[in-house]
Amino acid sequence: MRKMLLATLFCVGLVFAACTPTVEAPPAEGLDIAYTPETGYRAIAPRSVNARFIMATGGVAGTYYPFGGAMATVINNNSGLNVTITSSGASADNVNQIAEGDTDIAIVQNDVMYYAFTGTSIWSDRPPVRNMGTLMSLYPETVQIVVLANSDIHSVSDLAGHRVSVGALGSGVMANASQILAAYGLSFDDINDFHLNFADSASAMQDFNIDAFFVTAATPNTAVAELSRNRDLRILPLSQQGIDNLMGEYNFYVRVTVTSDDYDFVTEPVETVAVQATLVASLDTVSDDEAFEIVRSLIQNQPAVFAGHARGAYMSLENAVQSISVPFHPGALQFFQEAGILD
Repeated sequence: MRKMLLATLFCVGLVFAACTPTVEAPPAEGLDIAYTPETGYRAIAPRSVNARFIMATGGVAGTYYPFGGAMATVINNNSGLNVTITSSGASADNVNQIAEGDTDIAIVQNDVMYYAFTGTSIWSDRPPVRNMGTLMSLYPETVQIVVLANSDIHSVSDLAGHRVSVGALGSGVMANASQILAAYGLSFDDINDFHLNFADSASAMQDFNIDAFFVTAATPNTAVAELSRNRDLRILPLSQQGIDNLMGEYNFYVRVTVTSDDYDFVTEPVETVAVQATLVASLDTVSDDEAFEIVRSLIQNQPAVFAGHARGAYMSLENAVQSISVPFHPGALQFFQEAGILD
């Protein structure tokens, strides 16, 4: 069954690769990726591998699916591996697929994979998933708390007593919302909580049926951007103390700033936090040499990843080892050690 699926997906992958959009590359000095004496990193030679893998991504309308396609194309063109992508329910679904042996590689939020690995939070009623290893961090997924511009809500504390969508039941967004509320001494008991996905949250705010909603996603998020065409919006900032509390308690958060580069309606920088979209691999089906080659082909060919999808701009040696919430796959660890970025 898996062989038949791989054969079918290979054809789909070829069609996807042919349709991958191109974008202008960012300035070279912003990449910090080249293996030169100036960077201090060591050039890494390819390893001999030959295998076919499935990569679980996300919904076709989201970011994971096209970005996964861009990465698969680069891996296929620069290694002996063949990777084909599948659409999925994103992070939690992808972890389940790794656990059950239905996929080899997956894109997962680093907080969701932490919950799965430790059997905590949204994973507390399921067995821990220990057969996955981190390949590399990819890009930040920003926690955005959206309100109407004329709202009387100006801080997380002001959410008390209001109608707030905290993400779908059992989602990573719901966990983020719970943690952020807790950092301000609040819980779901202090708000009128709704459990809606991004599109439904935006629709509810469009109709004035909620006062705020949480989004954890790359910016700009489509639902938020489309809502801003019909409603004047703001994104709530997190206080420095709130950010410090979150980062002190959870190792998967990073500090980020939302600016007008992300959304036209943002007039002043908004301080918040983000989790990381992360590439993981099965410890059961992906060997050390194969994991090494996946990481090597992506890092050493970062401009090609960026040419396939704008999120590739975040890919660098430094970013790849940030906010690691689940231990590295041994093959990925070997690559970063040989490159001189990790001891």
